[in-house]
Amino acid sequence: MKNGMLFFVMTLVFSCGSTKSTTAKVEDQTKEPVSKVEKYVIQSPTPLETVSKQKKPGIIEKDTINQILETTPTHIYDDWNVLLQKHVSDEGLVDYKGFKKDRIILRSFFNQLDKSVPKETDTKAYILAYWINAYNAFTIDLILRHYPIKSIKNIKNPWEQRYWKLGKKWYNLNEIEHEILRKMNEPRIHFAIVCASISCPKLQNEAFTTSGLEVQLSEATQEFLNDKTRNSISENHLDLSKIFQWFTKDFKQNGSLIDFLNQYSTIKISAKAKKSYKDYNWDLNE
Repeated sequence: MKNGMLFFVMTLVFSCGSTKSTTAKVEDQTKEPVSKVEKYVIQSPTPLETVSKQKKPGIIEKDTINQILETTPTHIYDDWNVLLQKHVSDEGLVDYKGFKKDRIILRSFFNQLDKSVPKETDTKAYILAYWINAYNAFTIDLILRHYPIKSIKNIKNPWEQRYWKLGKKWYNLNEIEHEILRKMNEPRIHFAIVCASISCPKLQNEAFTTSGLEVQLSEATQEFLNDKTRNSISENHLDLSKIFQWFTKDFKQNGSLIDFLNQYSTIKISAKAKKSYKDYNWDLNE
């Protein structure tokens, strides 16, 4: 009888130890995926709600992690967002002197970009947001390297300068715009990337994000098109920014230029409207 009782007690202790060990393993499995997600994802209710619906409690499956990463803003833009909100007005005017004082933060953002270069397997939204933010930040850095100046055109071959290394490659602005962004067949990028000039689209004072990209691009396009200082629009006559002349091909992917404009114009434009183009003001946007 004593031997039987001893065997029962030992079995019970062993069983509790196994349960504790199994629980620890489940906790370990939970911690590892969550920590990977938290490196990239700004905390919000959406990921937590998604995780809570998993079929296996305590374990975030790979597909869910990928979905979270694709649909949620990432930490890599935090420094850039801080700088934009601090040094860019709602009208898109840039405080370059303020940016210059915070170049350490700007370099920190470049380090984050270097660690997060898009792969071919990344979503289109992630790749677009990444290169739009990189282009705009590099443009600011280009100006800071030569500041004070009156225009980006005072810099010799400004769009050809290879000042920025991401991964193993050095980039210039022309390559990012023409070899990467324009080849992604998204004409609205022309209202998201900036050239540090009065006539170019305004620099938004928030970073573009993977999850918010669609809305951000549409709003930037609509705002630029309906800005009377940049475009004059009536039903039968258009006096447009030269952006629409320089990149006409990009805006005709799914119809005519006027078809594109009518998606974002507050005024219905006639298909037979006459077009002209405004002079471009290259003065610095400060």
